[in-house]
Amino acid sequence: MISKTNIFLIGPMGSGKTTVGKALAKALDLSFVDSDAEVERRTGVDIAFIFEKEGEAGFRQREREVIADLTQRADIVLATGGGAVLDADNRRNLIERGCVVYLETTVTQQLERTRHGKHRPLLETEDPRARLEDLLRVREPLYREIADIAVCTDGRRVQLLADEVLRLLGERSKAG
Repeated sequence: MISKTNIFLIGPMGSGKTTVGKALAKALDLSFVDSDAEVERRTGVDIAFIFEKEGEAGFRQREREVIADLTQRADIVLATGGGAVLDADNRRNLIERGCVVYLETTVTQQLERTRHGKHRPLLETEDPRARLEDLLRVREPLYREIADIAVCTDGRRVQLLADEVLRLLGERSKAG
C-alpha cells in the first residue's frame, strides 16, 4: 500500500476524475475534493453561471485560486477540471505537491458520458464532438507533460480503474 500523499487527477471532461477520485479517496482513507465543486461552493453559483457572467477567463482565475489552495492541503485526492492544465501555475502546483494521475479517454467515450450533463458550458455548441476534439488536441500534450501515471478509462468499471491506479501508485512508490 502507498503511504498517504496527495493524488491529483487530471484529464478531459467525462474521463471519470470525480468518480474514480471518490473511490481512491475511500480506499486510501483520504479526503476527496473536486475543484469544480469547490469553485461552485465558494462562489455560490454553478460554473455555467460563472462562464455566462465572467467568461472562461473569469472561471479560470477562480479555478487557479482554488487549485493553489487545495494543492497545499495534505492527504487529499483532488479531481481537477479538464482545463486546469491550461494554466502554468496549476501545472506547477500539481507537479510539485502530489502525484498526478492522467485519466485518459476517447472523444467517443466523453460524448457518451457527458451527453446528459447540463453543466458543461464548453459543450454548448452545435458540434460537441468537434469541440471535444479541439479541446483534446490542445490539452492532451499538457496532460502527458505533467502526469506521473496514465490510465485509460474507456469502457472500464470504476473499482477496476481505482484498483489499477492504486497498483500503479504502489509500484511507483516502491521504485521511487
